[in-house]
Amino acid sequence: MADTQQVDPKAGRTVARLAKQISSFSKAHGGAEGQVAYLGERGARIVLVGEDGTWGDLVAPSHEIAEKAVGKSGITTHESFDGEFAAKVKTGRYEWSRMAGIQVGGPKND
Repeated sequence: MADTQQVDPKAGRTVARLAKQISSFSKAHGGAEGQVAYLGERGARIVLVGEDGTWGDLVAPSHEIAEKAVGKSGITTHESFDGEFAAKVKTGRYEWSRMAGIQVGGPKND
């Protein structure tokens, strides 16, 4: 008996596009690891951390699509963003100033 499971062509294209973006990030940063976080009705966030400490993220329309894209890209994934994985992220002056600005009521334009 043949597998009759229907595949949504739009979802397949989205998976392929996201996987290509993940693979490009990984290649540009000496490899990468990721974590998929559920965003509710908005979908899922794919957080990427390169071997050089650079980080980025992508948003997928669903958790299932995010998981398929990460799987297709071949990167290592983590269940949560903590411990050794989080310690790989390198932040610069920009990130620290943005975080400080958020804590004290936003960035100042002096």
